[in-house]
Amino acid sequence: MISTQADIAAALDALRLADGRLHRVIDAAGEVPLRRSAGGLQGLAGIIVAQQVSKASADAIFSRFTREVETDDAAAILAAPDEAFRRAGLSRPKQRTMLAVAQAVQDGELDFTRVEAASADDAIAELVAVRGIGIWTAECYLLFCAGHPDIFPAGDLALQAALGHAFDHEARPAAAAVALIAERWSPHRSVAARLFWSYYAAVTRRDAAPAPMSE
Repeated sequence: MISTQADIAAALDALRLADGRLHRVIDAAGEVPLRRSAGGLQGLAGIIVAQQVSKASADAIFSRFTREVETDDAAAILAAPDEAFRRAGLSRPKQRTMLAVAQAVQDGELDFTRVEAASADDAIAELVAVRGIGIWTAECYLLFCAGHPDIFPAGDLALQAALGHAFDHEARPAAAAVALIAERWSPHRSVAARLFWSYYAAVTRRDAAPAPMSE
């Protein structure tokens, strides 16, 4: 599990040994933060908010949403009026996903204790069974909220751009190509993902890591 900054440092050392191409990436990236977030319903709610928006926008929306609704309480989310979602700035699709997740939690179909104890494949399968939850959201939950050590969200556009820049690709590599490249970094792919988000921030001066509510 990735739970401390020491875990990040140890994995970066292992990544240097595993792939010599990462030496200059690590040097250019600077600090690679832990970026652990709250788990459970609140953590998944934060990842849902972060879908397809900038980190700054996600942080602002989620901050407003937590003032409107108890985000760690499924019943409170289900009881929230439409106006609460609108005032927070959630889109209709994200509202529907949030309600579907809260309903699945209330019905016992989604159990975060079970998810966090499961293998990555089983955890992702349970998460994506909820309407509106895709692979990226499930992977980011495991990476940031559950501290899973070996997750690389290959569909993330910032990670694709970062790998393309670091490895001199003429065009941004597709998710399948990124996933193949990242296989070499197992069992430390979660820190590799953090590394490339940090590299992206260093190159573009924009933080794209989808990790609200950092502890």
